[in-house]
Amino acid sequence: MKEQNIKIVAKENNSSATGRKIAFGLTTFELALWGCSAVVVAASCFLSKSEASSSLLSLAASLVGVTALIFVSAGNVIGQVLTIVFSVLYGIISFRTKYYGEMLTYLLMSAPAAGAAVIACSHLGKPEPDYDKWVKKQTEKGKDPATLTEEKWKKSLDKLTLAPVAKRLSELLGKDVIFAHDVVGEDAKAKAAALKGGEIMLLENTRFEAGETKNDPELAKALASMAELYVSDAFGTVHRAHASTAGVAAYLPAVSGLLVAKELEVMGKALDDPKRPFVAVLGGAKVSDKIAVINNLLDKADTVIIGGGMAYTFAKAQGGEIGKSLLEEDKCAYALEMIEKAKQKGVKLLLPVDTVAATEFAADAEPHVVDAMHIPADMMGMDIGPKTVELFCAATKGAGTIVWNGPMGVFEFPTFATGTKAMAKALAESGAVTIIGGGDSAAAAEQLGFADKITHISTGGGASLEFLEGKELPGVACLLDK
Repeated sequence: MKEQNIKIVAKENNSSATGRKIAFGLTTFELALWGCSAVVVAASCFLSKSEASSSLLSLAASLVGVTALIFVSAGNVIGQVLTIVFSVLYGIISFRTKYYGEMLTYLLMSAPAAGAAVIACSHLGKPEPDYDKWVKKQTEKGKDPATLTEEKWKKSLDKLTLAPVAKRLSELLGKDVIFAHDVVGEDAKAKAAALKGGEIMLLENTRFEAGETKNDPELAKALASMAELYVSDAFGTVHRAHASTAGVAAYLPAVSGLLVAKELEVMGKALDDPKRPFVAVLGGAKVSDKIAVINNLLDKADTVIIGGGMAYTFAKAQGGEIGKSLLEEDKCAYALEMIEKAKQKGVKLLLPVDTVAATEFAADAEPHVVDAMHIPADMMGMDIGPKTVELFCAATKGAGTIVWNGPMGVFEFPTFATGTKAMAKALAESGAVTIIGGGDSAAAAEQLGFADKITHISTGGGASLEFLEGKELPGVACLLDK
């Protein structure tokens, strides 16, 4: 399943603890909770840093600890209301345990324990909310305008409704999740107004609103009108300046959630203060997708490894024969610039020395190991070869920090997944701080069974890529707490 971006708008509700206040405006019950929660939070911090601890154990500890803290805070902000608007990304339906657990932490602690009413919002796919524009786009794709009825347009929207997400979220939480059939329309506003403490509501797909991707201030204002606080925790959307990711912050106090904070802390430290040697592994199809990343990492890493489809452009730039392999001819000069920059910086730049090639792009294509600089004219590179696997994996041994973004080959085809699997295994066994930058490399680690052995797998593909480039992320820049 492709990434789900669940952001949330929330509603106010009071919760107060009972008993006589004895110190700092707190009751004996509340003071006891503070004490217990402080111990549990300390324990959870220790567990989360311990490689020997299980993710579920540390999750349970932090859930209990933070829940206690929030419960006490909610009851004693002297009549103030705890209202949360937050974002959860990537996998409401098929979520990796460690990230799905963090999402449940928010929902389980903030609503039932603190008495907050939570309104979640998200996008799914790329719906066209305007019928006329939908017709135009379909016509450009060769469809007969006479067949493009409003009924078909509505069916295209129905396929991207978040109703199944609300149902699945209800199952995961063990409680009803109210679903609003619009984003800021009458249904959403009425249900938001009626929302009680401890209840959760999910809005319809935010991209059903034409102003979402345009960061329409009116839409942002309408979303904000249903809440008093915005907590952005959808790291996979923070590189987009949309109404529900950045615009809403102009009308509400906006802070980062636990997941966004973790992403920024882990990836930020890897780039700014890495444990050395620092090895960067870059793959994927196109050099153009990684231009700024390669340039930025050559200023920070000790070793840069380049594999995947973009390696063929580097081979071609150096006079190699690459057959029918992926090529961005207009990026050959850039590839040579990066090779020269690596030399000047004293950075090891490793490129494939052999390639697994095939005559066709198919799962059942016959693999042939060939020299990376001499791929036959009728073949295309599909994966890194065995000598390259050995070279690349050796470079990860003894590393202090390894950042990986992009697969080494067509890992979706088992025959050509060897290089990517070997790289994932090398990271898992390296003993280094290992970070996978979302997208295909994250999917590869998950699919190949190494995800639980990686220090951190980013939940954002495009966001992590732009972070590695050193770009400012709109959905982070707008927050009070970054």
